[in-house]
Amino acid sequence: MEIRNLLTFVRVAELNSFTKAAEVLDYSQSTVSYQIKQLETELGCLLFERINHTLILTDKGRELLKYAQQVARLTEEFRQNMSKNKRIEGFVHILTPDSLCEAMLLENYADFNMRYPGIRLKFSTADTENMFQILDRNEADVMLTLDCHVYKKDYIIAKEKRISTHFVVGANSPLAKRYEIPMRELVSEPFILTEHGMGYRGVLDKQLAKMSLYIQPVLEISRTDIIMKLLERGNAVSFLPDFITRRKVEEGSLIYLNVPDMDIDIWQQLIYHRNKWISQALDAFLHYVIEKEFDR
Repeated sequence: MEIRNLLTFVRVAELNSFTKAAEVLDYSQSTVSYQIKQLETELGCLLFERINHTLILTDKGRELLKYAQQVARLTEEFRQNMSKNKRIEGFVHILTPDSLCEAMLLENYADFNMRYPGIRLKFSTADTENMFQILDRNEADVMLTLDCHVYKKDYIIAKEKRISTHFVVGANSPLAKRYEIPMRELVSEPFILTEHGMGYRGVLDKQLAKMSLYIQPVLEISRTDIIMKLLERGNAVSFLPDFITRRKVEEGSLIYLNVPDMDIDIWQQLIYHRNKWISQALDAFLHYVIEKEFDR
């Protein structure tokens, strides 16, 4: 059994396409088809089925994929260990909501780059449903959500934790002096929120809808740093995760509101596709994010 055939099989399984795998590997489609056929002949079983023009792994194909991914990983480790430069190298494409992207880049990018100078990162922002669609097409490696709890059987949750959130105002807002305020009263205040339908904003809107309430914000913007500056200077209200606002609250420039009739469940989840090959670069990124974002 040739290693290159197993590596080709991993690519086809990840991309769900002979054509896309051929493009990535710089092979002809006929070469990819021949290598998969060789594997099927050697193993005496069908590895892929075509159902409604969609390529799907058979049960035997899924079983082989676990071993083939280990071979791919060991092959890369061997190549890097034989190289004069033994640092981890590679490319990782990450999907995040705007607020997490901003926080990770400002707080952790310099440290990550110092630890792993050979790893190139690309961050793209999207809502959770679009993240899954992008990972399904293998156009990104991993997603980091800030949303309601999600689970899909074809995905691995590498790590997750519940995130605390609050309605927040500037220290000079009249609301800052209130012991508590009901949601039905709060919705009439001027709100500055992140974009509609995105992550935790979408969870907020759904919870409000259950109460037959709706917020019409005076401003929608993805930049949470700008939202906090505007809160400090005016009387607006926002809804933000505590990890974004905690420092300002500790300094006294922002105040958390007590809204007893709202209990919003927000989760941070690190997710990748079950069939994704975990390269050394991706493995290093996953462990780094778990250390910095989840285990602190």
